[in-house]
Amino acid sequence: MAQHNLFGTKAEIYARDFLLNKGYLLLAQNYRYGRSEVDLLMQKKETLICVEVKARSTDFFGSPEKFISSKKIQLLVGAVNNYMEQNNIDLEVRFDVIAITVKQDKWHLKHIKNAFNCWE
Repeated sequence: MAQHNLFGTKAEIYARDFLLNKGYLLLAQNYRYGRSEVDLLMQKKETLICVEVKARSTDFFGSPEKFISSKKIQLLVGAVNNYMEQNNIDLEVRFDVIAITVKQDKWHLKHIKNAFNCWE
């Protein structure tokens, strides 16, 4: 596996474990629909949370969450719609971002709740 893929996998595991420790329930990881992949689908109380994990080895070019395009958001919405239909889920939906940067071998995680308000 390429080094950048390994880094991304580690970041997703780090984010997943962070959320599990906060009381979230994991419903799916790396859910694929068409050309989209949802990193984590979690549930907390009566809310389905779609989590996009963005990790960078440096924030020199900007924080990781700044690299989420409007096209990516559209793909995520479509994938979550499909997941809900396929699994007969009727919950409120929230889109979160877990932004991870590594500085001097220390992982820094920022949890951005309701990162983009696109569910209308």
